[in-house]
Parts: sequence; structure tokens; C-alpha cells
Amino acid sequence: MPDILVSESILGPDLEALRERYTVSVEPELWRDRAMLAGRLTGSRALIVRNQTRVTEELIGAADRLEVIGRAGAGLDNVDVAAASKAGIAVCYAPDQNALSVAELAMAMLLALARRLVSADCDTRAGRWSREAFIGVELHRKTLGVIGFGRVGFLLGMRARAFGMRVLAYDPFISPDAVTVTESGAALVGLDELLARADAVSCHLPSTPATDNLFNADRFRMMKPTALFLNLGRGDVVDEAALIQALQSRRLGGAGLDVRAVEPAALSPLNEMENVILTPHIGGLTADAQTRVVAAVCRDVAAVLDGRPPLYCANAPRPRSVRV
Repeated sequence: MPDILVSESILGPDLEALRERYTVSVEPELWRDRAMLAGRLTGSRALIVRNQTRVTEELIGAADRLEVIGRAGAGLDNVDVAAASKAGIAVCYAPDQNALSVAELAMAMLLALARRLVSADCDTRAGRWSREAFIGVELHRKTLGVIGFGRVGFLLGMRARAFGMRVLAYDPFISPDAVTVTESGAALVGLDELLARADAVSCHLPSTPATDNLFNADRFRMMKPTALFLNLGRGDVVDEAALIQALQSRRLGGAGLDVRAVEPAALSPLNEMENVILTPHIGGLTADAQTRVVAAVCRDVAAVLDGRPPLYCANAPRPRSVRV
């Protein structure tokens, strides 16, 4: 069995460098077969995943020699960190490395929705020249509400300010004097106030019991009928049926979704709406960000296997094994 098992498509020079010291097996489709994955983990010291592999307590229990799980990304909702901690397994991830790429995609979606770029492009490619049909709005002097003002939210807020936007932020885990708030010039407000005042809302929340279906029919009714809604956090934060109803009844001006509750997403009325932009969870998928993500995870996996402390450990300090 390999020292390091990679169960999804992860490539890069830093992963290749690990081959100089360890046996590494990259099996991009392994995440699809749970039984085979469990079997391949027997004897492996490290597992590296993206967001498709569900690293459950059962899977961790099948890994008799596992020392470290490396998550190539910021979210940890597909890894049972508590079970890993109980088994003495370090969980390493990349919390900062793709934040800029996600923020840039949010800004791109906001601009594209405001100027109706996707519809205008499709219409022009069809041989028409419908200038009056694609009158958009400027972002200047509009209000952006950012929900979840962590790394991505802060970077988005800074870029929105450069476009002359006012920035409101909602995050119950930061204080008004936090550096992200003071440096961005954002006003920290309650969620209801943000929804009522914002011309555009961008959601960057993790998946937790508290955020499940946070955006429901009641919340969409609080927003301006011209408001734009973006979700680049996690899909289950949004009640998709309520979002569809809000768009169909013109309670919202448009939406941009990079994440969905079930991925890959099934066809839905969203696919037919001209005021909706859909992307397949590509927020962090730039060449620049992925180079940084893979480098960070490979560095920390190697550190754990060498007996050194990792830089980005979700269950730091590294737990002691309770296995007999």
C-alpha cells in the first residue's frame, strides 16, 4: 500500500516532490467507490482529498496506520474532524490559499449580473444587436452586503470598495474593531438590516447546523426586489426552492451560484433563467490558487509524516492516538 493515497484529482510539483521520499498513489476516481477506498487506505499513512471524498468515522476506522488527512482546500465539512482527533490523526488544510480566487469570482459574478453580460453575449452571438434590452446598473454608490466576513469576505469587501461600493458585513464571530472590519471600512450590522439595505448580497458561510437553509423564503422577502444574491460558500445554506420562487416572482433581481446543496447539481428552473449565473464550484479553481493549496497541504502532510508540527492543522495541537 502507498504511504500517501490521493483519492481525487490533485496534481502539482509539490505532490511530485513527495514521490522522492514516499510512495504516492494518485487515483482521481477512487472517491466514487467507498469500499475500494477503505481497502486502499489499509496501511496508508496519509490521505489527501479535495471536497468529493467523504472522510467519515467509518472510513477513518478502516485506516489502521493513518497519521494525517490533507484537505486541499479551506472547507472541512467533508472530513469528520472529531473522529480523526479521536483516532489521533492530524487534519491539515489550506485556509488562506484560495481565498483571493473565490473573492475574484464573486466580484466577476457581481459585475456580470449588474451588466447582464452572459445574456448579452448569448444574444449577440445569435446575430442580434439588442442594445436596449441589456441596460444594466453601475456598482458605484451601491451597497454590498457580505455575509461571513472571513478571508474571502474581507478580500471581496476591499475590491467592492475599489468600485465605489458601500460595504455592510454580517459575521457573529468578529467584533467591530477586528482588522478585517476597520481596514475594509465595512459597517458591521445585523443580518436583517444587511438584507434590507443591500443592493447585492454575497454569502460566504460554511456548512453548519446553524447555517442550514439560512436563506429561506422569509430571508429573501427581506431583500430589495432589485437585489442580486451570490452564494460562494456552501450550497446547503440556501433553500433552493425558495430562491427559485423569489426569482420567478421577481422578488430578486438575479443570482449567482458557485455552490449547490447537491453536487453535481441536477437540472432545475435555475438553468433556464437569464438573470442567473451558475458555475460548477470553481471559486478556488485557478492555477494560482491551486498551486498554493497543493503546496500547503503537501508541506504539512510531509511535516506530520516526518514527526514535525504542521502549519495548518484543524485539530492542533496534533491529537494523541487512542488506538490500542
